[in-house]
Amino acid sequence: MSILKRSITITAMAFLWTVVGSAAADDLAGSYEVKFEQVSNNCEHPIAYPQQGSLKIEVHGSNLQVDIERTPLMVGKLTKNGNISAKSRPGHTPIQGMDGVFSVAGRITSEGTLSLVMIGEYQASGKPLCTQSWNLSGRRATK
Repeated sequence: MSILKRSITITAMAFLWTVVGSAAADDLAGSYEVKFEQVSNNCEHPIAYPQQGSLKIEVHGSNLQVDIERTPLMVGKLTKNGNISAKSRPGHTPIQGMDGVFSVAGRITSEGTLSLVMIGEYQASGKPLCTQSWNLSGRRATK
């Protein structure tokens, strides 16, 4: 294969990958009805999420935002295979005097099925307190 032909082929493949990646990223945005299942907890005063709740994902270019009520906004990057990962800055929690950093990681399928793990790491006055984790599962509600 000539260098020119190889260059055109690589450029076309890169363009296709960008288009396919963008379409997949747009498919992630929307609201999801999710089930919160607590997996671990070593907190004296844990945060309780309802069994059923909602989660909203916004996509801005290659960045995404994950918004869950009563949780600091989590920001992350998109991957090309449907996996997401996002993390919040330290923020206030519903428990007086306890701040937390939250993170989510997992997958959303092209059919709109969500499967994530969320971790909350808590602190008070800058000192680590405890950690909680949840499995989140659900489906896209709206787009």
